[in-house]
Amino acid sequence: MTCASLNFRDSLMVRGAYNPKQKLPLVPCSDGVGVVEEVGAGVSRVAVGDRVSPIFAQKWLGGEPTHAKLRSTLGGPLDGTLAERLVLSEEGVVHVPAHLTDEQAATLPCAALTAWSALTGYTPVKAGDVVLVQGTGGVSIFALQLAKLLGCQVIATSSSDEKLERVRALGADHTINYATQREWGKVAKDLTGGVGVDHIVEVGGAGTLAQSLRAIRIGGQISLIGVLAGNQQDLNINPIFMQAVRVQGILVGHRESFEAMNRAIALHRLVPVVDRAYAFGEARAAFEALAKSQLFGKLCIRIGA
Repeated sequence: MTCASLNFRDSLMVRGAYNPKQKLPLVPCSDGVGVVEEVGAGVSRVAVGDRVSPIFAQKWLGGEPTHAKLRSTLGGPLDGTLAERLVLSEEGVVHVPAHLTDEQAATLPCAALTAWSALTGYTPVKAGDVVLVQGTGGVSIFALQLAKLLGCQVIATSSSDEKLERVRALGADHTINYATQREWGKVAKDLTGGVGVDHIVEVGGAGTLAQSLRAIRIGGQISLIGVLAGNQQDLNINPIFMQAVRVQGILVGHRESFEAMNRAIALHRLVPVVDRAYAFGEARAAFEALAKSQLFGKLCIRIGA
């Protein structure tokens, strides 16, 4: 392994909040990149010297998710990527785009693939669609970059004007400071001429879903990904069925989708945004920084040369 990257799930896992029944000890983290050092008999998908990333759910190669497939996730219940060496099935890794650094490639397995699955999965976006992304964490920044790659307009929200300036530099067409514009759902809808947003990448959860329902158009989709703003809230669900809104849960994605995303990233030479990379001995500091949620993009931990 040369590098790992952190997700909000990793922070929950090490605090015992993600799965209180998780057996310990556990090697954390699900995302990373490394170089194949050795292969077993009959291996044909990879060769010694290849640079690869593990897939999040080692048995989810394609198709619909199942309990069995989702019990094979790295960083819980299986040992994860914050390790000097991993032993994996050849089926559980993918080649990464050659133009990316190790830090950039390490961010792909969960954050990038989650955003890709939201945008291209159950109800794919179309060129010209309006996509709304929330905040400036890893999934949201990837959703912005990938939505632009797919030909969409993007509305981005943040509580920081400085960060909004940075997302405009990444291609956001409109920005909203939700700290100063509490009714940001209405603001977003107004930006579409009153029609509403086609697709929302919802990382806030219960705490932001009401505003997302104000912003979405009739027949639009909300891809529910995270719970950064909480997982319980009094919510009026009438707009969901009265406006035929699709609320779709997104849980990363399978290997086939990962490989499709990597082809798009390589073709367009998309560059993931890394907020900071820590040394292996600074892993605790990296997790503490993640818990503060003041990021722009992804945090990484360098493991080996």
